[in-house]
Amino acid sequence: MRSAFLLRVFAWAALQRCCALTTVPATALSGCRGDVLVLLDSSGSVANYEYSHLLLFAAELVHPFPLGRGRVRVGLLQVGTRPHLEFGLDVHDNQESLQRAMQHVSQLQGDTNTKAALRLAQDLLIDRQRVPKVLLWLTDGVQPGDVDQPMSELKEQGVSVLAVSTVHANYKVLQRAVTPPLDSHLYSVDIDNINIITHDLREAITKIICAEQLQVVHLTSHSAVLQWRPVVDAGSGYYEFWYKPARTAHPAARRTLSGDSRRVELDKLQPETAYTAWLRPESNRGLFSTLSVNFTTLPDVLSPAEVTVSASGPRQVRVSWGPLQPERVQKYVVEYGAIPSGAVGTVTLPNRQASTVLSGLEPDAQYLVTVSALHVDGKERAMSVRACTLEETALPSLADLQLTPVEQQEVETEAEEVQVTWRASRDEGLRGFWVTWEREASHSASSNPSTSSVYLPPNARSTRLARLAPSSRVCVSPVYSSGRGDGLCCTANSLKEVSRWG
Repeated sequence: MRSAFLLRVFAWAALQRCCALTTVPATALSGCRGDVLVLLDSSGSVANYEYSHLLLFAAELVHPFPLGRGRVRVGLLQVGTRPHLEFGLDVHDNQESLQRAMQHVSQLQGDTNTKAALRLAQDLLIDRQRVPKVLLWLTDGVQPGDVDQPMSELKEQGVSVLAVSTVHANYKVLQRAVTPPLDSHLYSVDIDNINIITHDLREAITKIICAEQLQVVHLTSHSAVLQWRPVVDAGSGYYEFWYKPARTAHPAARRTLSGDSRRVELDKLQPETAYTAWLRPESNRGLFSTLSVNFTTLPDVLSPAEVTVSASGPRQVRVSWGPLQPERVQKYVVEYGAIPSGAVGTVTLPNRQASTVLSGLEPDAQYLVTVSALHVDGKERAMSVRACTLEETALPSLADLQLTPVEQQEVETEAEEVQVTWRASRDEGLRGFWVTWEREASHSASSNPSTSSVYLPPNARSTRLARLAPSSRVCVSPVYSSGRGDGLCCTANSLKEVSRWG
C-alpha cells in the first residue's frame, strides 16, 4: 500500500512539471464554455499501473481549461460494478481544487458495468444548460458491455463522445460509440505512450467547447446531425438554416429554426455525397457571422458488411458483424456448420446485437459461418466467414486455494471477512483471475445471497472478501490467452471452521 502511495506521489510530481511545459495560454481558452465528463474505467480488468496512467492523463488533459459555471465544468465518473461519481460538474471551479481531488481518486475494482455508468452520465449531461457537452471515455475495452443504445441516446441529445483505449480494447465497440470524425475523436494507444495524444485530444475537445462553429456530431449514409453553440435565444432571435449538395446547381433546402435551437437533423440525404450547410443567427441585438460546414455522407453500406471471428476456443467461437443498423435491419440470422458436411445450426438475434458466441462445437474443426440480415425494406444480405476451433488441450488449473479467517475484535458466529490466497500452476500466457463468491443479502433486498465476481490482474495472488454469506463458496479460476483454466473452490462455514475442497 505504501509503495503504491509513493508511486502516485512521484507520478503527480512529474505531472506538475509536464503541465508547466504544456500549459496553453489563458487567452486562447478564455472563451471556452462547456461540460466535460470523464468516464474512467476503474474495474478490476484495469491493472493498477494502467489505471494510474489513465488518471494522470485525464488530469493533464483538462489542466489548461478555465473552470467554473459559465466557463468549463469538469466531472469524473468511475466505472465499476456500480458507477461511482467521484465529483460532479459543479464541484470544482479552479484547477488547484480539481488537480488536488484527482490525486486522491482510488480504483474501484469490480466488474466493467459501463452501461450503468452511461445511464448516470445521461442524468449529468442532459440538462437545460445550453452549452457544448463532451463525454470522454477512457477504457481498456475489456468486456465493456452493451453500450450502443445509451451512447446513441447521448449523441442524439447533442453530447460529443470521444474515446481513448489501450491496445487491447474492443475497437469496433468504440468506433460505434464516438461521434465523427473518428481520426480526432478515437485513439488507441499503448498506456506507456499515452502522453503522445494529449495535444491532439485536447485540441479536439477545444474545437467542441471553445468555438462557435457549426459541426457535424452524427453522420450516416442518409442522415446527418449538426450542432452549434447557441448565440441567441427564443426571446431575442431565430436561426436561418440552409443546405445543399456541394456540386449541384439546385437551390438549397431552407429552414427557419427557433432561437432556443442548438441542433438540426437532416434526413433523406444521398449516400457518399458532399454537402455544404450554412447557419445564420438573426437577432435585433446585433449582427452575427454566418457559420458553415462541409461534410460527406457515408457510403450506402448494408449490414452485414464485415464479419469477424475472435475468442476461439476448442468448443466455441465468437462471431461479430457490422455495421449495426437497427433502424434498417429487422433481425439477424447466424447459420454455422462444420466443413465439409456437418449439421447446420441456426441462431436468430435482435437487430441491436452485433455479436454472439457459438458453443457446442467440435474441437480442431473448421466451420462455415454465415450472418444474414433481414432489412425492413425486404432485402436480405448475407456474408460468410470460415472459423476454426482450437485443438482441445487441457489448460493449467489452479495449484492451490486457501481461505484464512481475518481476526476481528467482535467476531460473529458466521464468517464476516476472509483472506483468499492461491497459487497458479503456470504463469506463461496468464491474463488474470476470476474470483466469485456469495455475499450476504441486504436487509432491504431478498433474503437470498447474491453472487459477486471480480477480475484480478495476473500478478495477483490474494484478495480479501467481506460480508460473505453463511457457507459461502469462494471460487478462483485462472484465465489464459486461450481460455479459462480449471479453478478451485472453498466453502467458508465460519471463522473457526474453514473447509477446503477442489
